[in-house]
Amino acid sequence: MKEQTAYTRTYLDRIPQRDAIRRRLTTLWNATATGVPWREARRLFFTENAGLQQQPALYEQDGPEGAPRLVFDPQRISPDGSVAVGDYVVSPDGRRLAYSVSKGGADAGETRVRDLATDRDLPDTVVGGGICWTKDARGFFYKRSQSADPADTPDAARIVKQLYYHLLGRPPEEDRLLHEWRENYRWLYAMLSDDGRWAIVVAERGANAWMYAVPLGDTGALGPSTRLVALTGGEAAYTPIDTVGDTLYAVTDREAPRRRVIALDLRRGTAAWARTVVPESADVIDNAALAGDRLVVHYLGDVQSRLRLFTLDGKPAGEIALPGIGAVGWPMNARPSARELYYSFTSYLLPETVYRYDLTNGVSRPFRPPRTTFDARAYETRQVFYRSKDGTRVPMFVTAKKSLRLTGRNPTMLTGYGGYGSVLTPQYRPDVALWLESGGIYAVANIRGGGEYGEEWHRAGSLERKQNSFDDFIAAAEYLIARRYTSAGRLAIYGHSNGGLLVGAVATQRPDLFAVAIANAGHHDMLRYHRFTAGAGWIPEYGSPDDPAAFRYLRAYSPLHNVRKGACYPATLLLVADHDDRVVPSHSYKFAATLQAAQECNRPILLRVARDASHSYASATAAIDELSDLWAFVAARLGVPTTAAGRQGEFGVRLRTRLNFSISP
Repeated sequence: MKEQTAYTRTYLDRIPQRDAIRRRLTTLWNATATGVPWREARRLFFTENAGLQQQPALYEQDGPEGAPRLVFDPQRISPDGSVAVGDYVVSPDGRRLAYSVSKGGADAGETRVRDLATDRDLPDTVVGGGICWTKDARGFFYKRSQSADPADTPDAARIVKQLYYHLLGRPPEEDRLLHEWRENYRWLYAMLSDDGRWAIVVAERGANAWMYAVPLGDTGALGPSTRLVALTGGEAAYTPIDTVGDTLYAVTDREAPRRRVIALDLRRGTAAWARTVVPESADVIDNAALAGDRLVVHYLGDVQSRLRLFTLDGKPAGEIALPGIGAVGWPMNARPSARELYYSFTSYLLPETVYRYDLTNGVSRPFRPPRTTFDARAYETRQVFYRSKDGTRVPMFVTAKKSLRLTGRNPTMLTGYGGYGSVLTPQYRPDVALWLESGGIYAVANIRGGGEYGEEWHRAGSLERKQNSFDDFIAAAEYLIARRYTSAGRLAIYGHSNGGLLVGAVATQRPDLFAVAIANAGHHDMLRYHRFTAGAGWIPEYGSPDDPAAFRYLRAYSPLHNVRKGACYPATLLLVADHDDRVVPSHSYKFAATLQAAQECNRPILLRVARDASHSYASATAAIDELSDLWAFVAARLGVPTTAAGRQGEFGVRLRTRLNFSISP
């Protein structure tokens, strides 16, 4: 690993553009970013990063117009950001704060409890996360993930999910185990109803969910004999919204691939009948919230957000106007006891901005809006549609200068995801703004495997149909080339996690189509993925390599097993994090070694390992460093001659040096 790191650093540090890229990226990054607020104990809480802080801090204020007060600064615990601090959950009485701590942001970490009056941690530290307080504020639910076999190594698949309850002041050894799930469940979480009389627990496996109710009564306390009551049986996906009295509102795709809103009577428990409140429509329901006496339903129409209002019996009650082509972020925060909704909106050209919608007057106003040095007026986003290999119509967003000329020579970055039913919606990124300033095109293909058009779109790109995802992405590249946006020699691709699998698969299937391939935390060994850390939880998405039928189609696209000796692969940068316990870095280690041994032409294969980072966490400094390396690599390999200067709207010295060298391993 030391030799690989030295090899990579020698290459990246010699790129002339890198320092200028880092300077401009740092300037673009230095913008206030505010999280979506939530109400607790009659106060408003939110996270905010002043710009270049390693991690956002927690603030409170006495309403939307109040003055913010610092509650908790994670820089006090980890000044360099090497320890991830977050997942803030304030107790219902506002006296205590639960927060997570993990080295490098690994999924496995601990939860601490701080007394906000004294600003000191209590002895109540538990191993696990996903905190949900009970209304009496005397304790909280939390989850643990453990190996099925205590004798397993630390890298073994942790497939057992456990739900515990911790009573403040008691040692963790006395925590009460409420339930255990042993069959490759990916996610487990709990939420408290607005009135505190119910806790709703959800366990997810693949595309399906098991939903449970925990009756807490008028006292909001967990009784000694209280048990989980099953509400659904895992035959579909279910996402709880909130409760009104004894009625639970939820979103489901049962008998509705594009999802509907249902209501269940919690008093009936297992016998609860799902009553349709908002039926399925042509647009996909992404999520929903309960604000006052209104359901706020977030729809996706061709991957563009709409917010529609309904009464609690499902009657249309208007729509919340949004700024344009873009996406409402997650979460939307609201309560049945307050007539307000906090939500965020972003696009490829607009930084994420939080809004407060007042249900009384129907007006949305920005809440602590961000400021940036990026001038978006010269750019635009267009949505195009293209045909995949089997004729399926696939959407793609293309963002570039308004004055773009289709010469076939424009440097282009194409990205996608296509997995787990996740939706790749428009999102602002400072590094993409830098790429646009440098004359680049940014394209996002909404391929099958995601949830852009509901569960049918997801299933069409999973299990034995996973190749559809890759075909869709390849067709996106061919469309961009055929329409003269770019050419194969000027096209780079990027993907993270399942998107990293996507990049590895298409780069090995069509190496002629791309000049640069960047895979971040990719799943590259699809024949052994289920043997490490969280990998067993992916089986419902990909299939088990231990199943002969699944083995055949996994072997057909597994990037590691489809590298051919003597081929010419794109210039490749594999990004991993040393504390990633969701996708083990060994996927990329093996893929890098195999590509390096097989590569026939003069295109580098680099492995970059981020220190004190994980699958979904990096400090601000680490993130800027990694993105500077990424875009310097892309600019050098695609021959991009410009780097942005420090002042808004200007370009600095145009560096015409094109990197064209290799380093012997």
